[in-house]
Amino acid sequence: MIAADLHTHSYFSGDSEEPTREMVKSAVEKGLKTLCLTEHHDFDYPENGFELNVKEYRTELFRLKDEFSDKIELLFGVELGIMGYLSDRLNEFVKDRGFDFIIASTHLVDGKDPYYPEYFENLGTKNGILRYFESTLENISSYSDFDVYGHLDYVVRYSAEKSYDPIDYREIIDGILKKLISMGKGIEINTAGLKALGYVHPHKFILERYRELGGEIITAGSDAHDRTRVAAGFGEAEQALKSAGFEYYTVFRARKAEFVKL
Repeated sequence: MIAADLHTHSYFSGDSEEPTREMVKSAVEKGLKTLCLTEHHDFDYPENGFELNVKEYRTELFRLKDEFSDKIELLFGVELGIMGYLSDRLNEFVKDRGFDFIIASTHLVDGKDPYYPEYFENLGTKNGILRYFESTLENISSYSDFDVYGHLDYVVRYSAEKSYDPIDYREIIDGILKKLISMGKGIEINTAGLKALGYVHPHKFILERYRELGGEIITAGSDAHDRTRVAAGFGEAEQALKSAGFEYYTVFRARKAEFVKL
């Protein structure tokens, strides 16, 4: 059983209203051994509310770490929305924060979030998906202070092609995976895809290809923004990992990877 959810959000993220304490209580009730809060921090997001107040977040999280110390391990994480031109600002943001774990994600492509219909209206479905992958490769070629890359095919959640075939984008996907592996970075299996797509992120083809290329670092995350979604779909995630050839999942503490037997 996967016992560590390493991608969750509470009301310190601009798209959640759930108290952090409720997220922790839910994780305890569901029998998790480890929970990492990975609150959003997105510079230059078009809407307000996505720049993290690290001081307030850290204060509350560490108070909860003490309160729940005999019930669950709580880790201090962040999810960075990265774009190539933000590298210097992101480096400064991360410096000396003491995060246990950092997810890097592509949320904006050329300043637009695929969450909004205007993204695909401008690019079309196939070009929109392709441009998302191209942007991801550009991002990881410019910024490296992270541990895993989040929901690699996030863009598909909001496209008209939810049953897309990753083989159509194999060259750019291979480029992303090879680059991440060469950097010593991992990916995540993100169960939020189950709700939107009927399968976990990334698509099983990408999971299998990452493993074929020698990728080993993979974390499990629900991407929960409320208490009900903590650890949601972890049974499916475990089966997907085993099917792709993984024998372990990964937990990060103090930015160091530890492998846990599935």
